[in-house]
Amino acid sequence: MSTSLKLEALSLNRSQTARLPTLLPTAAGATRLFFNRELSLLEFHKRVLEEGLDQGNPVLERLKFLSVFASNLDEFFMIRVSGLKEELEGDVDELSPDGMTPAEQLGEIRNRVVGLVNQQMTCLGEQVLPELNAAGVHVVDYHALTSAEQASLRGYFIEKVFPVLTPLAVDQSHPFPYISPLSLNLGLMVEAPETDSPVDPRHKQQARFVRIKVPSAVPRLVQVGKFGTKFVLLEGLIEANLESLFPGMIIGDCHRFRVTRDADIDIREDEAEDLLRVIQQELRKRRFGTPVRLEVSADMPEQMVEYLTEEHGLSHDDVYVIAGPLNLQDLMALYDLNRPDLKDEPFCPAAPKEAEQKSIFDELKEHDILLHHPYDSYESVTNFINDAVDDEDVVAIKICLYRTGPESPIPTALIRAVEKGKQVTALIEIKARFDEEHNIEWARKLDEAGVHVVYGLLGLKTHGKLTLVVRREGDSLRRYMHIASGNYNPTTSCTYTDVGLFTSDEAIGADATELFNYLTGCSRQTEYRKLLIAPVNMREKMSTLIDREINNARLGQPARVTAKLNRLADKEMIEKLYEASQAGVKVDLIIRGICMLRPGVPGLSENITVRNIIGRFLEHSRIFAFANGGEAEVYIGSADWMSRNLNYRIEVITPVSDPALKHYLNDVLLPAYLRDNVKARELQADGFYAPVQRADNEKDFDSQKFFIKQETAVAAFGT
Repeated sequence: MSTSLKLEALSLNRSQTARLPTLLPTAAGATRLFFNRELSLLEFHKRVLEEGLDQGNPVLERLKFLSVFASNLDEFFMIRVSGLKEELEGDVDELSPDGMTPAEQLGEIRNRVVGLVNQQMTCLGEQVLPELNAAGVHVVDYHALTSAEQASLRGYFIEKVFPVLTPLAVDQSHPFPYISPLSLNLGLMVEAPETDSPVDPRHKQQARFVRIKVPSAVPRLVQVGKFGTKFVLLEGLIEANLESLFPGMIIGDCHRFRVTRDADIDIREDEAEDLLRVIQQELRKRRFGTPVRLEVSADMPEQMVEYLTEEHGLSHDDVYVIAGPLNLQDLMALYDLNRPDLKDEPFCPAAPKEAEQKSIFDELKEHDILLHHPYDSYESVTNFINDAVDDEDVVAIKICLYRTGPESPIPTALIRAVEKGKQVTALIEIKARFDEEHNIEWARKLDEAGVHVVYGLLGLKTHGKLTLVVRREGDSLRRYMHIASGNYNPTTSCTYTDVGLFTSDEAIGADATELFNYLTGCSRQTEYRKLLIAPVNMREKMSTLIDREINNARLGQPARVTAKLNRLADKEMIEKLYEASQAGVKVDLIIRGICMLRPGVPGLSENITVRNIIGRFLEHSRIFAFANGGEAEVYIGSADWMSRNLNYRIEVITPVSDPALKHYLNDVLLPAYLRDNVKARELQADGFYAPVQRADNEKDFDSQKFFIKQETAVAAFGT
């Protein structure tokens, strides 16, 4: 089959894809061009879990990964599974790109999640907790305590816990209580003792179900003694003191359960007169979302499981039996212990040396600056903004804030800038999922301080990471920009890998100015000089860059595409990469999470490799490199290759033109990720990841450890 015919086949509908002869067949005999999005995301969560299972990691780091896996799984059910269940209940008959119905996807998700959770709990109970115990950190059962320790905790219970407990019984006059999402609960049966008195109303009373919510205001790990090395779980303490809650009653065994609810916010922006008010209303509704998952302790009787399942409108397939503590994330409090011997070796991020000798603005007049976080200190970013605030010649600051965090110093700096008489504009994305409340709070504070606050555009999320500083220099104005892949959140900058570019490039400055005019004034900007802006020109430009590699390959010139992304799920971009592979272009993809592209298929994608790296830090940077016949072009920015990023979000990607910085990205950073043979896994044609195959006698190479050891700030400056 000719290349043109193969490309034509890529655009055919699902019933015609059988014309592609070399694709992997499924059980149904149909062909599949794409992996399932939800199952691909589960593969990422599985990779996170594998780091918890890895006995080569320090024990508290293993606990961290088990906790992150639990948090990821919560969000997966709140957003992805809830969406599939809505499709199922709405009789949506459209198949996923890989040909699965919603019911088939939900069934496969359950099959995989059950196995993953079992691995998680086995690891916790048989490896992590025993290893912590051997290291002097004890999480013990209440009944294993001495009588003196129990007496001490009894006093703690009466003073700190008992006053906030509210048992809720179910009977004819008390309906089944509302169960808040992700709360930890105790379920038990309580009944009155039999009495011979015919006037006693308890004489014929049957046992009643009682729910006790484990209070989140009290630490889940209750310290035993004064040394902070022994703990019991709060629910165990409550269970041991139930007689205080039910004096004179017959108390059954306690069993733990937890409910996950739909947390996706559905906003009809075209009908919202006040977007801020609508989002606040939807946030209140989120607490009452439809149940999508019920977790129960392994010892819960089947009759109670059925009762809870029915009361929440769930089915047997929505129930997950947990052989260990529910709400595992609470155990992360152990990570705060002063036990560096049980964690990764600490490191000190590098700081650009030139920045210590002259102002950032003088530095940028000479050359651009590239930072690679967390290996380079995020203080360089906050210092850039603070310097702009304190510089008397700076007249305006404009910034896009997507996720700032509750303790971010950046909004505070913007308020100081207003107080100094500067014009400040902040575009705050109040639709950023699970950060809506923080962003709304900052938006209010900034607005009250006099900052020009914009909440985003109708129908689009503003996901780009961009700061524009305008400075008066003589008789003219000069612009300085920071463009990055990561959010303006110093807290996450310590655990996320990101890249950011400082530049005073005039063309980029003009583009940044026009972009902010587009964001704040609803202009209809359609052309940009250097920046790639979604949804305006980014998709077209990326396709053009790949087309150039295709043409170069056909001409026998160097042709290669290397892309580091969080997610790849846009069908058009995947088909373009298939086209490149068929033309002989080498395509190397480093993708943290979802990847719907199927690599290694003869005649389709045999020139494409996909690898995933999960390590000490969360890989978050987006970097794109194109061989361009030997004159490489490199870009960084905020966008993944997903339909939502390219079509429904404001995204910013910038070229990196400085030769030293381009060299660092193209010849140091990306090759290091492609060389990793410790934390990297390669995506196979069946959709699962496998360890990277090594050559004989090949030495270990961990990319993140490589960057820790390297003075990346110096390399980034090219000095």
